[in-house]
Amino acid sequence: MTPAAVTDSKRVWDPLVRVFHWSLVTCVLLNLFVVDDGENLHQWLGYAASALVVVRTVWGFVGSRHARFADFFPTPTRLYEHVQAMRRGQMAHHWGHNPLGGLMALALMGMVLALGLTGWMQSLDAFWGEEWLQDLHEGLGEWLMPMVGVHAAAAIIMGRIERTRLVKAMVTGVKERY
Repeated sequence: MTPAAVTDSKRVWDPLVRVFHWSLVTCVLLNLFVVDDGENLHQWLGYAASALVVVRTVWGFVGSRHARFADFFPTPTRLYEHVQAMRRGQMAHHWGHNPLGGLMALALMGMVLALGLTGWMQSLDAFWGEEWLQDLHEGLGEWLMPMVGVHAAAAIIMGRIERTRLVKAMVTGVKERY
Protein backbone atom coordinates (compact mmCIF):
# COMPACT_ATOMS: atom_id res chain seq x y z
CA MET A 1 0.00 0.00 0.00
CA THR A 2 1.46 3.34 -0.98
CA PRO A 3 1.26 6.21 1.49
CA ALA A 4 -1.27 8.94 0.78
CA ALA A 5 0.13 12.08 -0.81
CA VAL A 6 0.64 15.06 1.48
CA THR A 7 -1.76 17.87 0.56
CA ASP A 8 -0.65 20.39 3.18
CA SER A 9 1.92 20.61 5.95
CA LYS A 10 2.97 23.03 8.66
CA ARG A 11 5.66 23.13 11.34
CA VAL A 12 3.59 22.81 14.49
CA TRP A 13 5.51 21.26 17.38
CA ASP A 14 8.69 23.07 18.41
CA PRO A 15 11.70 21.17 19.75
CA LEU A 16 10.85 21.82 23.41
CA VAL A 17 7.37 20.30 23.00
CA ARG A 18 8.78 17.23 21.25
CA VAL A 19 11.64 16.72 23.71
CA PHE A 20 9.17 17.16 26.57
CA HIS A 21 6.75 14.63 25.07
CA TRP A 22 9.27 11.87 24.39
CA SER A 23 11.16 12.47 27.66
CA LEU A 24 7.90 12.17 29.59
CA VAL A 25 7.04 9.00 27.66
CA THR A 26 10.45 7.61 28.64
CA CYS A 27 10.00 8.50 32.33
CA VAL A 28 6.52 6.95 32.48
CA LEU A 29 7.52 3.75 30.66
CA LEU A 30 10.70 3.29 32.69
CA ASN A 31 8.74 3.79 35.90
CA LEU A 32 6.30 1.13 34.77
CA PHE A 33 9.10 -1.43 34.68
CA VAL A 34 11.23 -0.24 37.61
CA VAL A 35 11.63 -2.95 40.21
CA ASP A 36 13.48 -1.25 43.04
CA ASP A 37 10.97 -1.27 45.91
CA GLY A 38 9.86 2.29 45.19
CA GLU A 39 13.23 3.82 45.93
CA ASN A 40 15.92 5.69 44.04
CA LEU A 41 15.24 5.23 40.31
CA HIS A 42 11.46 5.33 40.74
CA GLN A 43 11.71 8.53 42.77
CA TRP A 44 14.16 10.21 40.42
CA LEU A 45 12.08 9.32 37.38
CA GLY A 46 9.05 10.77 39.16
CA TYR A 47 10.91 13.98 39.99
CA ALA A 48 12.17 14.21 36.40
CA ALA A 49 8.65 13.70 35.03
CA SER A 50 7.29 16.37 37.39
CA ALA A 51 10.05 18.80 36.41
CA LEU A 52 9.29 18.17 32.74
CA VAL A 53 5.62 19.04 33.32
CA VAL A 54 6.58 22.22 35.19
CA VAL A 55 8.80 23.30 32.27
CA ARG A 56 6.03 22.44 29.80
CA THR A 57 3.54 24.43 31.86
CA VAL A 58 5.74 27.52 31.68
CA TRP A 59 6.15 26.89 27.94
CA GLY A 60 2.38 26.72 27.68
CA PHE A 61 2.30 30.44 28.49
CA VAL A 62 5.44 31.74 26.75
CA GLY A 63 6.20 29.17 24.04
CA SER A 64 5.48 28.98 20.34
CA ARG A 65 1.95 29.44 19.03
CA HIS A 66 0.73 25.83 19.10
CA ALA A 67 2.55 25.10 22.36
CA ARG A 68 0.53 27.75 24.18
CA PHE A 69 -2.47 26.68 26.21
CA ALA A 70 -4.50 29.50 24.68
CA ASP A 71 -4.20 27.72 21.31
CA PHE A 72 -5.84 24.51 22.54
CA PHE A 73 -7.39 25.09 25.95
CA PRO A 74 -10.48 22.87 26.00
CA THR A 75 -13.25 25.25 27.01
CA PRO A 76 -16.74 23.76 27.33
CA THR A 77 -17.77 25.53 24.13
CA ARG A 78 -14.77 24.25 22.17
CA LEU A 79 -15.35 20.73 23.46
CA TYR A 80 -19.08 20.79 22.70
CA GLU A 81 -18.58 22.15 19.17
CA HIS A 82 -15.80 19.64 18.48
CA VAL A 83 -17.85 16.65 19.67
CA GLN A 84 -20.92 17.82 17.74
CA ALA A 85 -18.83 18.22 14.57
CA MET A 86 -17.44 14.71 15.08
CA ARG A 87 -20.96 13.32 15.47
CA ARG A 88 -21.95 14.97 12.18
CA GLY A 89 -18.79 13.71 10.47
CA GLN A 90 -17.66 17.28 9.82
CA MET A 91 -14.25 17.37 11.44
CA ALA A 92 -12.74 20.83 11.70
CA HIS A 93 -8.99 20.88 11.10
CA HIS A 94 -6.74 21.93 13.99
CA TRP A 95 -3.06 22.50 13.33
CA GLY A 96 -2.40 22.17 17.07
CA HIS A 97 -4.34 19.95 19.47
CA ASN A 98 -8.03 19.53 18.84
CA PRO A 99 -10.14 20.24 21.97
CA LEU A 100 -10.28 16.59 23.06
CA GLY A 101 -6.53 16.24 22.49
CA GLY A 102 -5.97 19.38 24.55
CA LEU A 103 -8.12 17.97 27.34
CA MET A 104 -6.13 14.73 27.35
CA ALA A 105 -2.79 16.58 27.30
CA LEU A 106 -3.82 18.65 30.32
CA ALA A 107 -5.23 15.59 32.11
CA LEU A 108 -2.01 13.64 31.59
CA MET A 109 0.14 16.53 32.79
CA GLY A 110 -2.12 16.97 35.83
CA MET A 111 -1.89 13.26 36.59
CA VAL A 112 1.91 13.30 36.41
CA LEU A 113 2.03 16.32 38.75
CA ALA A 114 -0.39 14.62 41.18
CA LEU A 115 1.80 11.51 41.16
CA GLY A 116 4.91 13.60 41.73
CA LEU A 117 3.27 15.50 44.58
CA THR A 118 1.91 12.41 46.35
CA GLY A 119 5.23 10.62 45.89
CA TRP A 120 7.16 13.55 47.34
CA MET A 121 4.71 13.91 50.22
CA GLN A 122 5.48 10.33 51.24
CA SER A 123 9.08 11.37 51.89
CA LEU A 124 8.04 14.06 54.39
CA ASP A 125 8.01 13.37 58.13
CA ALA A 126 4.43 14.67 58.34
CA PHE A 127 3.17 11.98 55.96
CA TRP A 128 5.69 9.17 56.48
CA GLY A 129 3.92 5.82 56.44
CA GLU A 130 0.44 7.29 55.84
CA GLU A 131 -1.48 4.48 54.18
CA TRP A 132 -4.09 6.78 52.57
CA LEU A 133 -1.31 8.69 50.80
CA GLN A 134 0.37 5.51 49.60
CA ASP A 135 -3.00 4.23 48.37
CA LEU A 136 -3.70 7.51 46.58
CA HIS A 137 -0.27 7.47 44.91
CA GLU A 138 -0.72 3.86 43.78
CA GLY A 139 -4.26 4.56 42.57
CA LEU A 140 -3.11 7.53 40.53
CA GLY A 141 -0.36 5.38 39.05
CA GLU A 142 -2.88 2.71 38.12
CA TRP A 143 -4.99 5.32 36.30
CA LEU A 144 -2.04 6.83 34.44
CA MET A 145 -1.34 3.84 32.21
CA PRO A 146 -4.90 3.47 30.89
CA MET A 147 -4.90 7.21 30.21
CA VAL A 148 -1.63 6.84 28.30
CA GLY A 149 -3.17 3.97 26.33
CA VAL A 150 -6.23 6.04 25.44
CA HIS A 151 -3.95 8.94 24.45
CA ALA A 152 -1.84 6.74 22.15
CA ALA A 153 -4.87 5.03 20.61
CA ALA A 154 -6.63 8.36 20.10
CA ALA A 155 -3.57 9.81 18.35
CA ILE A 156 -3.60 6.92 15.89
CA ILE A 157 -7.38 6.85 15.40
CA MET A 158 -7.83 10.63 15.20
CA GLY A 159 -4.88 10.85 12.83
CA ARG A 160 -6.75 8.57 10.46
CA ILE A 161 -10.09 10.34 10.92
CA GLU A 162 -8.56 13.81 10.53
CA ARG A 163 -6.21 12.57 7.79
CA THR A 164 -3.12 13.86 9.56
CA ARG A 165 0.08 12.14 10.60
CA LEU A 166 -0.06 12.94 14.33
CA VAL A 167 2.60 10.53 15.57
CA LYS A 168 5.05 11.58 12.85
CA ALA A 169 4.38 15.23 13.72
CA MET A 170 5.46 14.60 17.31
CA VAL A 171 8.76 13.27 15.95
CA THR A 172 9.46 15.77 13.16
CA GLY A 173 7.50 18.79 14.36
CA VAL A 174 5.70 18.99 11.01
CA LYS A 175 2.03 18.11 10.87
CA GLU A 176 1.00 16.74 7.48
CA ARG A 177 -2.48 16.52 6.04
CA TYR A 178 -3.22 13.96 3.35
